Formats: sequence, C-alpha cells, structure tokens
Amino acid sequence: MNRFTRLITPFALTFALATGSALAAGSDSTPDKPLDPNYTRAKQMIDDGQYAGAIPLLEQVVASDKENADAFNLLGYSNRQLKNNDVALSHYEAALKLKPKHRGANEYLGELYLTLGDLAKAEERLDVLDGACFFGCEEYTELKNAIAAYKAKAGS
Repeated sequence: MNRFTRLITPFALTFALATGSALAAGSDSTPDKPLDPNYTRAKQMIDDGQYAGAIPLLEQVVASDKENADAFNLLGYSNRQLKNNDVALSHYEAALKLKPKHRGANEYLGELYLTLGDLAKAEERLDVLDGACFFGCEEYTELKNAIAAYKAKAGS
C-alpha cells in the first residue's frame, strides 16, 4: 500500500459511512426493532393519499410506543394534508421533542409554518436541517425550495 493510499483510505471510509447512513435514513429513523404493522400499513395509506385512514393506525402506534418520533411525524403530515393545522403542529412538536433533528418533522413543520405565513419559523427549521444533514439531504432541499417559492409568491 503506497503512502497516498494509506492516507486517503481512512478518510474515504469515514466519508462513505457518513454519507451512506445519512442518505439511507430519509425521513424515518432507522428502527432498532421491527416496525409496527400498523405503522407500515399507515405509511402505505399515506403514499396512496388516504390520510384520514392512516390517522387511526398511527394513533394506535403512538399509544403503544410513545417514543416513536416517526409515527408522530406521519400523524402531523396526515393532519396537515387534511388542513388540521393545529393538530399537525402538536404532532410535529411531539416528534421533535423526541428527536430534535428528525429530518422529516423539521421539513414538514417548516412547510406548515409557510402555510401559516410564518417565514421566520420556517427558516429556523431550514437552519436545523442544515445542521442535521451532513452533506445535504432531500428534506433540506425540499424546504429550501418551498421557502424560495413562498418568497417569490410574496414578492409578486
């Protein structure tokens, strides 16, 4: 192994591990235990646009696992899609209390703040995502684009 290879290999390995785990995490946390079947079913319903049907399933998940930030995040998302903004806000806050750097909850809460006309709070969520996303992430990009669109609309 030449000198350059010995110097660069630890850096490359660290980079690969950091970016791989960051990119693989997405909006959900990596679970240490199997996913609740109600959570899995609710995620599918959300993907299919069936937000009202997903809510009772997610409520069952958080009733049995009060530490499930992902389920609180999806409860917030489902309620926001149904225009239940106050309920959505409380669920996003619950998710972030459990996991302050939860990428999905920070993105979606920022989008909710834009809906509510609070640009400053949306930008705070973007700042949190900037720190949480080591080499950038989809959630940061999505919220950044939403803020840019909000500003463009407000300027016109």
